Amino acid sequence: MKVLIVGGGGREHALAWKLKRDDPTLELLAAPGNPGIAELARCVGISATDVLRVVDLASSERIDLVVVGPEAPLAAGLGDALRARGIPVFGPSASAARIETSKRFAKDVMVDAGVPTARASHHSSVDSARRAVAELGAPVVIKATGLAAGKGVVVCETVEQAHRAIDAMLRDGALGDAGREILVEEFMEGEELSLFAVTDGEYYLTMLPVQDHKRLFAGDAGPNTGGMGAYAPVAIGTPALVRQASERVIEPTLAAMRARGAAFAGLLYAGLMITADGPKVVEFNCRFGDPETQAILPLMRSSLLDAFLAVASGTGLARGRPFEWEPTFAVTTVMAAGGYPDAPVTGDAIALPDANAHVILFHAGTARRPDGTLVTAGGRVLAATAVATSFDVAQRASADCAAAVQFAGKQFRSDIGWRESARRARAT
Repeated sequence: MKVLIVGGGGREHALAWKLKRDDPTLELLAAPGNPGIAELARCVGISATDVLRVVDLASSERIDLVVVGPEAPLAAGLGDALRARGIPVFGPSASAARIETSKRFAKDVMVDAGVPTARASHHSSVDSARRAVAELGAPVVIKATGLAAGKGVVVCETVEQAHRAIDAMLRDGALGDAGREILVEEFMEGEELSLFAVTDGEYYLTMLPVQDHKRLFAGDAGPNTGGMGAYAPVAIGTPALVRQASERVIEPTLAAMRARGAAFAGLLYAGLMITADGPKVVEFNCRFGDPETQAILPLMRSSLLDAFLAVASGTGLARGRPFEWEPTFAVTTVMAAGGYPDAPVTGDAIALPDANAHVILFHAGTARRPDGTLVTAGGRVLAATAVATSFDVAQRASADCAAAVQFAGKQFRSDIGWRESARRARAT
């Protein structure tokens, strides 16, 4: 069987790693891939958003399954174009991908479906947005409605911060088209969890809840990023909470998407805030999260490949067969380039530590020079995922590996899973 993975980040490296574990005989291709993926697959230098060339590649290579990693090619209609050529693809249509690509659309779906979420209003003028801030007060959240590469959400502690965020997006065009319309949203108190659901549009299978760490610095300080690390399982992500989120969030959302003629088949990512009133949706994504994927997949005992094929082929997921998981812990620590998230420095040589059987190094923003030197090539460079029977051991091993990787300006957090550590300390 031949599988093509579209994308070239840490999420795609984790997907490639898992699919090869599910079937070591699998012939993997990646477009464009990265040096880590190149150890598992044949990488082809085609941009993930070059829809025509990706489709032609899948056709000429007689690919049996295409797995689309990032949101941008899904928004550009790659899933639709592949299906039009009769090529099985795991990834939603462009109309269904709007659950991520348009926060306004997502909010409308949630309101119509009765999905619990924060109050919000849409604005394209500075004055109306400022009036909404005055009504809600601070803290308040300002969100660009379009895709902004993880930079479109600003949690504002004061009204003045909210005004600056509004001005930057609407007046100054800091986020381009993504920020031409914004949401002014109620701030929700609680702890965040990410819940993934593999779905054929009607039936779905949830994955382990996982917690991402968006802030750049330890203790959740500093600017928002695309994610500095993640861990699973999470103590508050109990089976009861997953059932509640499934019934209140996943099921009504899938039903609402079907009712709109945009049935969602692929990976639905629900970013949840666990509030005193139960789980509420912060955002939806139309693909696997990064770096959450790097933490979840090493714990997955079931075949992800079989689930992908069931969705992509149209045969549907098998009822009554939930995913199975290893009884272990995974902690993922991201190593970011100097200057990240605003102006990451690229081209610095990377020195990797010796291999460790209990730690997986997933490549994200890396490249190779013609002489073979591994160098930084993006904001988030590498992710170290440690797996252990103890959370504390996994946390320590992940941080130790991140410390051992060497490149100029490296940034990483040594406290991934700090809330879990605090919970454990309180329990003893």
